[in-house]
Amino acid sequence: MLALVGKSAEAIQTISSGIDGWRSIGATVFAQFWLSHLALAYANIGKFDEAWRCISEAITAMEATKEKWWEPEVHRTAGEITLMSPQQSAVKAQRYYDRALRVARQQQAKSLELRATMSVARLWRYQGKVRQARELLAPVYAWFTEGFDTRDLKEAKALLAELGA
Repeated sequence: MLALVGKSAEAIQTISSGIDGWRSIGATVFAQFWLSHLALAYANIGKFDEAWRCISEAITAMEATKEKWWEPEVHRTAGEITLMSPQQSAVKAQRYYDRALRVARQQQAKSLELRATMSVARLWRYQGKVRQARELLAPVYAWFTEGFDTRDLKEAKALLAELGA
């Protein structure tokens, strides 16, 4: 995705255009997926009001459609935006991450649990809680038996190495 390779302005244009087209036909499926990506792209270029608007829309869409498969990632993304914003709050970010972890575990969505766990581990590493971060991430990473060439598992392995695992 464009936002992941430093092309957030292009990502905003592409995702917004897609969302407009998708809404023009009355579609609602995948709303929270695209809105969370759009939120992160806005945050990457410092447009935090727009980022929070997208997160709010994603949450509203989840509630309206009862489509909750991407809910952990919406909350994790909100945590990431919280840490990127000028009003940075580790406490608020931790609350978003905790919700993301709780929902991912309820859904048994291991990939989304891994992503949320990595976000918590990075926050804790920054706070000097290296041992706790490693103890949180290691068992989630160890659950996986394949897919080690995916971006998330590569990042998790690298983070564990940084944490001394």
